[in-house]
Amino acid sequence: MLNEILLGGGTAIVSGVVGFFISKKITSANFDIYVEQAIAKAKAIDNEAQTLLERSRLKSKEIELDAQQLFDSAKDRARADFSQREDEVARKEKDFNRYKEDEEEKIHTQLNQIKSQKINLERNEKSLASLKDKYEKVIDKALHTIEHSAGMTQEEARTALMEKIEEKSRGEIAHIVRKYENEARKEAEKKANFILAQATSRFAGEFASERLTNLVHLENDELKGRIIGKEGRNIKALETLLGVDIIIDDTPNAILVSSFNLYRRAIATKTLQLLIEDGRIQPARIEEIFKKVSDEFESKILNEGEELIADMNIGVIHPELVKLIGRLRYRASYGQNALAHTLEVAHLAGVMASEMGGDVIMAKRAGLLHDIGKALTHDHDGNHVDLGAEVCRRYNEDEIVINAIYAHHGQQEINSIECGVVCAADALSAARPGARREVLESFLKRVTEIEDIASAHSGVRQSYAINAGREVRIIVNASLINDDESILLAREIAKEIEEKVQYPGEIKVNVIRESRAIEYAK
Repeated sequence: MLNEILLGGGTAIVSGVVGFFISKKITSANFDIYVEQAIAKAKAIDNEAQTLLERSRLKSKEIELDAQQLFDSAKDRARADFSQREDEVARKEKDFNRYKEDEEEKIHTQLNQIKSQKINLERNEKSLASLKDKYEKVIDKALHTIEHSAGMTQEEARTALMEKIEEKSRGEIAHIVRKYENEARKEAEKKANFILAQATSRFAGEFASERLTNLVHLENDELKGRIIGKEGRNIKALETLLGVDIIIDDTPNAILVSSFNLYRRAIATKTLQLLIEDGRIQPARIEEIFKKVSDEFESKILNEGEELIADMNIGVIHPELVKLIGRLRYRASYGQNALAHTLEVAHLAGVMASEMGGDVIMAKRAGLLHDIGKALTHDHDGNHVDLGAEVCRRYNEDEIVINAIYAHHGQQEINSIECGVVCAADALSAARPGARREVLESFLKRVTEIEDIASAHSGVRQSYAINAGREVRIIVNASLINDDESILLAREIAKEIEEKVQYPGEIKVNVIRESRAIEYAK
């Protein structure tokens, strides 16, 4: 029994010890696992923190780069705006200085003219008074001699003497008039080219300012900066590709397209409008839009030429000539559209040819092609007559057409009815009232010039251009100019106007001499 108790106690002790060690072993293993898990979590947190830190660093660099780009862009825009404003201020200052110099020169010239006129007037008055004194003495002496020698009364002697003087003066006047006419005839050819050159140079500035620009509207002025582009890249590409000048100034919500070539100007205007609508203004897009617009215009002028030829029923015409006919829509002469003028000439020529027994179809064809060279003058050297004749010969047009091209400018004689009616129709179309409009500034300048020519003559008190510049009315000083001298004065002024002024039609020179005596009955 005791042995059993001891055996049971020993077994319990051994079991407890074994259990203790087993429990301790298990607890130590759990602790190690927990430590390992904690270390793993700590490493994961550290890795995540490193990742977040790296991302934050990258984001910071990205924000810094964006900020630098925005700063550079703003700086470039500010620099471009400053440069543009600086150039604008310089240009305005230059224009102001030039205007100031011109005005000072004009005032100085006018003062000199006034002084010169005053001196001439005083000299003429003195000379006139001296001549009148001599004249009266000579007349009195002649009257006295005639009265004593011929047995006439003083009144009869005066009448006979005045008749002789008038007859002699009339002969001298006629001699002077013939002399001036001969001199004018000799100088006419020499002066003609000079007058034409002056007229062309006077008209050029007005023509350019009124008829050689197109206005493109903008929604806001911010688009101007986009059209200019960085360092002027876009506007340089536009001007080089389109062949026009693009003027960007202070005009609000608008830019100007300037060019002598109406066809290029139309293409440039349409290209700019499409670019503004599209919003993508850059060199590559500019080239793409320009090519698209150019193709559309080429197709449009070809279709328009074909429709016109079909409507007029004048037979087959070479496609290149058809294209040139359509292109006349973008050509003008003295404000008259070349295509409208050409169609008018063709229809008028057809009507006249039918009445005169000529070939109506050939007359219309010659009328349609008589100014075809005007479609080539902007791109080729030479005048429109030679260019038109050359291109028509190249595409085997009839000699009647070639003759009409030359004859309507007097370079060949008219060889057929069809050519004659084309020349007549051309003159009718050009001379029709309103066909060729005149610039207002040119008209005012011409009227002023006519009045200045009249006022510059000695003895003229006032001069007025009336009847839309078709007549100049001149009032002279009756004490300085007699009736015979007023006739010569009118002729001299008319000759001077012919030599110095370019004008349509004719100008009537009306010299008025009158003396008034005023008294009051009291």
